[in-house]
Amino acid sequence: MTTLDHIEFAVSDSRASLDFYKAALKPLGMVVVVSLGPSEARASFRYGLGANGYPRLWIHDGKVGGAGMHVAFSAAQRSQVDAFWKAAVTAGGVDNGPPGVRTRYHDQYYAAYVLDPDGNNIEVVCQMPA
Repeated sequence: MTTLDHIEFAVSDSRASLDFYKAALKPLGMVVVVSLGPSEARASFRYGLGANGYPRLWIHDGKVGGAGMHVAFSAAQRSQVDAFWKAAVTAGGVDNGPPGVRTRYHDQYYAAYVLDPDGNNIEVVCQMPA
């Protein structure tokens, strides 16, 4: 069991961010699970993405914070990290660290980082041996 159930944050353009996250997280098996319009979501579009029918990442239109945030997703295989990075950069994300081992954390920490359309640092990490 994991203690983090889901995360939600505001984005400046939910439709553009949705397109980015759909492409970037597809290698992890994440898809749009829930789409809510303004009448259902308190005056904003709200999208929930996840795997196995459960939304783990929620985005909605709203005021975006200044410094951005860091969100890390777990991958079962290093190839998913590579696929995430390629898909995210192709979808308009900004490279913030290409796939590779980050020995400053430990010898099996294989990760990639991309800035989303609002400057949030999105990471995918595999901590399994090569």
